[in-house]
Amino acid sequence: MRSAGFCYGTGLTALDQTALGATLDLARVTPVVAAVPINLSGLTREALAHALVEAGAVPADKAKMRATQVFRWIHHRGAVDFAQMTDVAKDTRAALADHFSLSRPEIVERQVSRDGTRKWLIRTAPGIEVEAVYIPDVGRSGALCVSSQVGCTLNCTFCHTGTQALVRNLTAAEIVAQVQVCKDDLEEWPSDKEDRRLSNIVFMGMGEPLYNLDGVADAIDIISDNEGIAISRRRITVSTSGVVPELIALGERTQAMLAISLHATNDELRDVLVPINKKYDIAALMEGIRTYPGISNARRVTFEYVMLKGVNDTPAEALALVKLLKGIPAKINLIPFNPWPGTDYECSDWGTIEAFAAILNRAGYSSPIRTPRGRDILAACGQLKSDSEKVRASARRRTPTLAPG
Repeated sequence: MRSAGFCYGTGLTALDQTALGATLDLARVTPVVAAVPINLSGLTREALAHALVEAGAVPADKAKMRATQVFRWIHHRGAVDFAQMTDVAKDTRAALADHFSLSRPEIVERQVSRDGTRKWLIRTAPGIEVEAVYIPDVGRSGALCVSSQVGCTLNCTFCHTGTQALVRNLTAAEIVAQVQVCKDDLEEWPSDKEDRRLSNIVFMGMGEPLYNLDGVADAIDIISDNEGIAISRRRITVSTSGVVPELIALGERTQAMLAISLHATNDELRDVLVPINKKYDIAALMEGIRTYPGISNARRVTFEYVMLKGVNDTPAEALALVKLLKGIPAKINLIPFNPWPGTDYECSDWGTIEAFAAILNRAGYSSPIRTPRGRDILAACGQLKSDSEKVRASARRRTPTLAPG
């Protein structure tokens, strides 16, 4: 902390300047900010071609070809250095290195559960930390749960991320970086490696994806591009708490599978569990879902329903859920609540969950009970970040500080 009266960058106190007859007008000082190279990982192929031309790295008539070449190195082969791009001319590689970056974010913490779940706390910039979780045996072979924001504004009462204030949206590069970190750890480069363990992407981590639709849409374009990571859009699912006005745009821009964080069948309860319901109630949400582009029996909407003991887990609520979803091609994921420190909620008893599922099954809905994963590594969304911040804060409190000399 600077002492009172100290003028940053001059080395002179206010008294010194008065003695010299000088007055520094800070309003006229323009701070020097170092330019941060653009990370090419966050650019679609079209945007990459444009950036290469703008930087003077390639001529316009070769931009499309060079962009595909560079894109494949980044997303198909996992390159982290332009020097690895051996089929790109040396002068072009040098120009790329002068203007752009391929850097990976810092992994603050990595944890592996007894059940094979992997979780990373990733620092993409100073003060910007997000979580990504890989869950084996989900989808075709394994799913990565990615974050779209740092923190969240929705304050869902059962969600740990809801206790953390929103810092900002993640960029497309920061979203794609979570996939790259996972592929690095799983050793899944090149992207067409046989028996891939990463087959699905789910936007179910920190944040509300539809409040960051631009970043999410660009990231999906990159992740699904056949010249790169090549995960099909039908294996990418975006989960929303119900930002109804953005549903059609999500479908049109991404063609991603839709998941709805529902958790209640009536407005009175959902207003408490998912407060955005006060703005877009269940009736409005259902109307928006019915018009989601591409919805069909082959592209069913997933409804997520966390099982909270004594809150939303009765047979009557199961029957109400069947009635609510009538006519919508849907499947229902029943999620045993993953407790976190300080929560007032408890997970429903297993027998209660099975009875709930049986009612849905008899009505013709697929309603798998999601097996709790990674509880030994704080795999509930937001837990690792919160726990890590507490540990660092505790360490700072224990660190002695020097008195001003």
